[in-house]
Amino acid sequence: MSVTRYSSSRDAVDCAREELAAAGLSAALLVRDLATGEEISLDADRRFPAASLVKLPLAAMVLEKIYDGTIDPATTMDIPPQAASSPGPTGSTRFRHEARIAVEDLVTLAVSLSDSAAADALFTLVTPSRVNGWLARADLSEIRVRHRLSDLHTTFMEALGPSHERLAHTLAHRGGEAEGSHPIPQLDHSLANMGTARAFADLLTEVWRPSWMAEAAGKRLREVLHANVHRQRLSPELASDAALWASKTGTLLNLRHEVGVLEDADGHDYVICALSESRIPATTQPAADAALGSAARLLRDALR
Repeated sequence: MSVTRYSSSRDAVDCAREELAAAGLSAALLVRDLATGEEISLDADRRFPAASLVKLPLAAMVLEKIYDGTIDPATTMDIPPQAASSPGPTGSTRFRHEARIAVEDLVTLAVSLSDSAAADALFTLVTPSRVNGWLARADLSEIRVRHRLSDLHTTFMEALGPSHERLAHTLAHRGGEAEGSHPIPQLDHSLANMGTARAFADLLTEVWRPSWMAEAAGKRLREVLHANVHRQRLSPELASDAALWASKTGTLLNLRHEVGVLEDADGHDYVICALSESRIPATTQPAADAALGSAARLLRDALR
């Protein structure tokens, strides 16, 4: 995809970097004006384990297959009761009984609620290798899909239990090597699903301004992104009565990501992608989420 590069003042980027560092974060950010293609970024080509952001290309491909007639959206799939020791806050990972759910509704659960069991059910329809091939054909190969959400088994934190969360987060931060290897497989760059802020921005640009993606598929994906229930990260700094925020989050151990589109009432739409890792050994980090939102807004304001 060809976009115009936009250079903000160095002060804005430096200020964002300093604010993130003060909150214990290193991050990649990109803000792009969808009307002009102009953008401002901070380390936007840095690769991160994608965590739940992988559900975004998965949903895009499934919706493409629904709207080209390959997949029947009303086809139901059986979702067994989940055995995860750390279920998500909502969704089928908390179900105690088998459920039967239609494919299109699984897309809603996977994106709007970040339901990993729903996403893994969709991966039985379109395998990780097929999603990866779809991304490569769309010139989005910087997003790599290698496995289902459950394929790397239990995270280190789940294995240790809630009483050892600090140890798990400490290992997440300190265990990585310069070449991307990591003792936790979900954080190892050779094993994990991967992506960059720029690649996710390119995918969202296509969803909002389809060129090769079916307009109907893009429209449906925009609807479920608008319904995202996880709004503690960028939304407090971006959403208002005059601006709608549609997004997908990704959170795993020391990773805290969010990518989305801000639709201003004045007609300007901005892709905003923030991928980050924290050095603070804690699960709940409201200051980190606030800093990520503040840095994203700072770059949006500089571009605007």
